[in-house]
Amino acid sequence: MKLHTLFVCKSCSTVLDHEEADDRAEGNQLLLKLLETQKNNSAYSTVNIEPVGCLWSCVKKYSCAVSFICPQKYTYHFVDLTEENIIELLEFSLLYQESQDGYVLPPKLPGKLRSHLLVRIHPTPETIA
Repeated sequence: MKLHTLFVCKSCSTVLDHEEADDRAEGNQLLLKLLETQKNNSAYSTVNIEPVGCLWSCVKKYSCAVSFICPQKYTYHFVDLTEENIIELLEFSLLYQESQDGYVLPPKLPGKLRSHLLVRIHPTPETIA
């Protein structure tokens, strides 16, 4: 089974500068709530949730960014997320894992997640020459 990872930007914030970002940052709060929801619901136990320092989405003033990444699968980058999107993100992770190439039809994106999709990047080949 391929390793599916949900990278969550810990420093995303609409009120704190990147240099000032700390545990209060909205991105960090989103990360903590994702981990707590995952811990309390075994259906989402296969999602590898990893914090990252920055996903650079704040450069364009997007807050609370996450990326779903897996080798040989599409990469999805979602922005402007809130606590309301936590279950949608975890539901999407299951669809993403079930898909052979990571492609999830836009109408199948859970809830309002489609409006938070910034970019979908094509899979990289197994080997790059």
